[in-house]
Amino acid sequence: MSATNFSPTSEHPSNHTGDEALEQAAEWFALLRSGEASAADRAAWQAWCNASDAHRSAWAQVENIGRRFQPIQTTPNPRDTMGAYRLATVNARRRRMVLGLLTIAGTGSLGVLAWRHTSAPIWLAARTADHRTAVGEVRQITLSDGTTVWLGTASAFDEDFSTGLRRLQLRAGEMLIATAADSSRPFVVDTPHGRLRALGTRFTVRLDDANTRLAVYDGAVEARAAEGATEIIRAGQEVRMSTRALTDLKPTDPAHESSTRGLYIAQHVPLHTVMHELERYRMGYISLSPDVANLAVFGSYPMTEPDRTLAMLESVMPIRVRRTLPWWIRIEAR
Repeated sequence: MSATNFSPTSEHPSNHTGDEALEQAAEWFALLRSGEASAADRAAWQAWCNASDAHRSAWAQVENIGRRFQPIQTTPNPRDTMGAYRLATVNARRRRMVLGLLTIAGTGSLGVLAWRHTSAPIWLAARTADHRTAVGEVRQITLSDGTTVWLGTASAFDEDFSTGLRRLQLRAGEMLIATAADSSRPFVVDTPHGRLRALGTRFTVRLDDANTRLAVYDGAVEARAAEGATEIIRAGQEVRMSTRALTDLKPTDPAHESSTRGLYIAQHVPLHTVMHELERYRMGYISLSPDVANLAVFGSYPMTEPDRTLAMLESVMPIRVRRTLPWWIRIEAR
């Protein structure tokens, strides 16, 4: 099948609106970035864009997603990052879509970190960190002093132990730490927003776009923001740390400790929150219909097995999971 035989507008071109238009736009985006689009394909794409406001809006949204991969587009030979990824078993249309995505995204944690709006310096540093995980991977690491670290999905940290200090630097993602006793060397975790000093403890650290989230389960942690604000966070508390302040101090949910190990425990959690978390464990995009976004979710779900989690949710909730593209999932009312 040649590239010109593929056309998202071949059936009812003016009737695709809303999420259908988004799916069509995603197909066009992948084709145009795949290197296989002909002049006729580009003309057909332009005609599709001009057909309706819904098409233009959908294209703008998909382009915005594509821009999140922009730092990777400039790397030499982006297709080389596919490694042993096998495309022989998919048809030509799906092959173009996968190639288009991988050309701009790369593979593994690098691609998903860019998708998650992480800035270029952070995800580049994460790729060369001392310890790192791929998308959907969770690792348990024992450090030289006996400290145990559970490293979450698409996460990375550096280890710097000296005679006077045990220091970790979280570069991306999240980790759960159970510190080993060592009275002669303080244990600290540095993030872009400040420093956390463990006071004999078990705690989680997670990087978000604008802050560091700290939750303490045993002992206490001294949190010091980069510009000086300091507070002792005790067992059963969590806080957000920006470079300037410590805010949103509140009781922590013990269930959150399990998330670093890939298990999500939901107690009346909105479906959109669960899907936001699940996106961290898989490559691609999840489109959620507004009429099911606030449905309450209960139960325990294995986030390291995204397809199994989606099947479990579909079996107990009034939702339907559609997979219209290799990397695009649509969840709607059943």
